Amino acid sequence: MTHHVYPEGCTFSTLEDIRGKHVTVMGLGLNGGGEACVRFFLKHGAIVTVTDMKSEQQLKPTIDSINSDSKLPLQNLKYVLGEHRIEDFENADCVIKNPGVKFEGNKYLAAASHIETDISIFLHFTKAPIIAVTGSKGKSSTVSAIDYGLRTAGFKSFLGGNITVSPLTFLEQTDGTTPVVLELSSWQLADLRGRKALKPKIAVITKIVPDHQNWYSDMDSYVDDKKLIYADQDEKDFTILDGDEDDYLKDSLSPKPGCRCWGDLFASESKAKILRYSTSVPGNSFEGVYQRKLPSGKTEGIARLCDELKSTYAKTHNLSEEKIMDELFVPGDHMRINVLNASLVLHLMGVAPEQIISILGNWKGIPHRLERFHEWTCPVDSRRIIFYNDSCATVPEAAAAASQSFNQSVVLITGGTDKNLDFLPLAKTLHGENSTKYIPKEIYLLSGTGTDKLIPLLDERKIKYTGPFDSLEVLLGILKTSLMSKNASHVYGSAHENQYLPVVFSPGCTSFGMFSNEFDRGNKFKDNVKNIF
Repeated sequence: MTHHVYPEGCTFSTLEDIRGKHVTVMGLGLNGGGEACVRFFLKHGAIVTVTDMKSEQQLKPTIDSINSDSKLPLQNLKYVLGEHRIEDFENADCVIKNPGVKFEGNKYLAAASHIETDISIFLHFTKAPIIAVTGSKGKSSTVSAIDYGLRTAGFKSFLGGNITVSPLTFLEQTDGTTPVVLELSSWQLADLRGRKALKPKIAVITKIVPDHQNWYSDMDSYVDDKKLIYADQDEKDFTILDGDEDDYLKDSLSPKPGCRCWGDLFASESKAKILRYSTSVPGNSFEGVYQRKLPSGKTEGIARLCDELKSTYAKTHNLSEEKIMDELFVPGDHMRINVLNASLVLHLMGVAPEQIISILGNWKGIPHRLERFHEWTCPVDSRRIIFYNDSCATVPEAAAAASQSFNQSVVLITGGTDKNLDFLPLAKTLHGENSTKYIPKEIYLLSGTGTDKLIPLLDERKIKYTGPFDSLEVLLGILKTSLMSKNASHVYGSAHENQYLPVVFSPGCTSFGMFSNEFDRGNKFKDNVKNIF
């Protein structure tokens, strides 16, 4: 797969240079990125054309938000909706590209003289130290925990990127003392190739698993975009990488000799100081953070760092290792590794370990990622039901992890649209393979092409499920009937006063078709649960 390389530098030499320029924003959308670009360029004096294949009716919430702002020079704004016109690209001084649009084979982008994104504009003009996070699983939770930790520790921190906040919304509030935490998707990184715009002080790559294989020709092409996060780092910067074995040797078409996981490959390439993270006690040469299980069953996070990176306490007490994470409010093994990475970032930013433990121990997590949002007591047997929204689980491995996050069996609601991924890891987990500890008490399926791939794998293993359903409302209605039935104790076990039953919505698929996006899906799930229960 060939990758498009953009010219080094930026279309605009200064922010003042934007005034009077013709800017085409390709993709208005409903998640805030397109709207932020429109507002930013209008504010800086550009003549803006917004073009989107969606209709005015589909984009009404965003259009109403822009048109109702009396501070914006709306006379400089034009909408071209339901179509793209080649002249809007040919005649623009700059086109602002939506990351969800491929450059390759796009005649409109090919006609543009200059292309930027909100991320490239931001990186060109900010002086802020950047903490950048990419990966397949755990990006949003990791950046949110880092930002929460920095703010609570007293930093004036900003959070943006793929987490639906455009960094253009806070560009002019940043300076050399305000850390900016950016979640970057592989698509957003691809749009930076060649620009020399991204040089993070700290780069984190979370777990790599197959994703977006409906977009990329193979895993290596997908990972090539991830590598851009460290491409322009130097020895003064840090790259934090997975230290555990994964499916690299199976998933890569040409594994590098001596590398046993994606983290090893990245470590062999990055010029930055390499630190690793692990879910188990590592060997002697390890430098980074790892999880250690105690006899009590608790898990703590340990930092093993070189002398120059140790805390003052560790140096003065001649400690080779130091505790950096303790008990957490948020559930799940995979969430612990996200918080552990956030702990390491906070440590590198100068926050003391005991302060990190206290701050991140109180972090409540984020919407749509194992988000605890509703509790219901069944009137029949007084059983406590707690609902969790994990709508941002868009790969099968994430749904599998969610099913194991509660130290007990859950009711799992899963399924949706396929993006050319393998559902075998999810099926194996639901069957009790892969060292699964907790097999779900019930499985409810939402309709979709991903579900169509999952069902034969469940049937083959004789795993019972209910559905698939074309509607969350109908699915939840049947779940409520089941919870209130006379034989509920046979399905869910007897109801105990101090116990609860988790109901977890973790689709493991994209949301296309039934919902606008994963956030819309999560919000509709929460609304339906609150109405029905």
